[in-house]
Amino acid sequence: MNSNKSRHAFGCVRNGEHSRNGESIVAANSTRIAAKVCLLDDDPSVLKATGRLLCSAGWDVETFSDPHSFLDFAQRHQPPLAVIDIWMPAMNGLEVQKRLRCVSPATRVVVLTSKDDPSIQAEATHGGAAAFFLKPADDEKFLTRLRSVVEES
Repeated sequence: MNSNKSRHAFGCVRNGEHSRNGESIVAANSTRIAAKVCLLDDDPSVLKATGRLLCSAGWDVETFSDPHSFLDFAQRHQPPLAVIDIWMPAMNGLEVQKRLRCVSPATRVVVLTSKDDPSIQAEATHGGAAAFFLKPADDEKFLTRLRSVVEES
């Protein structure tokens, strides 16, 4: 698969500047978070909305729709944080989490998924997930937890 089609670096901006695609994104605060966060979800609308939320909060965001492209990127760049979906057609998020521990062991994982399944939540947590959120997540709780996960590492 062509990684250019499955990966997108958000052109995060500050104070009314424009992203690479020309859309204006207004920053919720002007404090830039130094950490990179990777988003992995097969739903383009989730990638776009969550990417914008994180950009507006000052994160450096990379989005991925393909688990293999994400894992290749993680192996090369060792991101501090990854937000992953569970239910994806190519590879489920639990398998991604397991493989991520091998290629980028320091990367912290936060799960963002649409299905409320206690057994999946338990398995993700047992596998090292720092947090588990259901879509749509409360923005403030989500952002607060992501910040604390990075600070804890």
